[in-house]
Amino acid sequence: MSKVLAIDYGKKRCGFAISDEDQSIAFPLKTVDNQEIYQYIKNITENEKIEKFVIGLPRTNTNDLFNLENEIKLFIKKIKLDYPNLGIFREDERFTSSIAKLLIAKSDLKKTKRENKKLIDKISATIILQSFLKKL
Repeated sequence: MSKVLAIDYGKKRCGFAISDEDQSIAFPLKTVDNQEIYQYIKNITENEKIEKFVIGLPRTNTNDLFNLENEIKLFIKKIKLDYPNLGIFREDERFTSSIAKLLIAKSDLKKTKRENKKLIDKISATIILQSFLKKL
């Protein structure tokens, strides 16, 4: 089988996670600055058997979309052009940052690492991906 790549898209940086080949377990990868995102995706898709992308869908508590969705739609448009044979799916990302912060807070990491926003982004991507994989 192939793997799934998840992206937690943000205004400044994006968190990434990847599944195993059975598409049952999500693993955090890396957080990259937005100016590096397309090169990072290119490297991952060349080195891993990526079958589909899962991109977070930013909703509010009242089910409205955040303004960031407009940027995400442009990002998805470019991804579709670059990788026309790969599926693109969306997954509700409500509370993923909060859950990531709680998980990190319960870890044995030192305070400076726990407060690292890059860690939160890649853990959020992992939560998004694991939520998606549960539905397969």
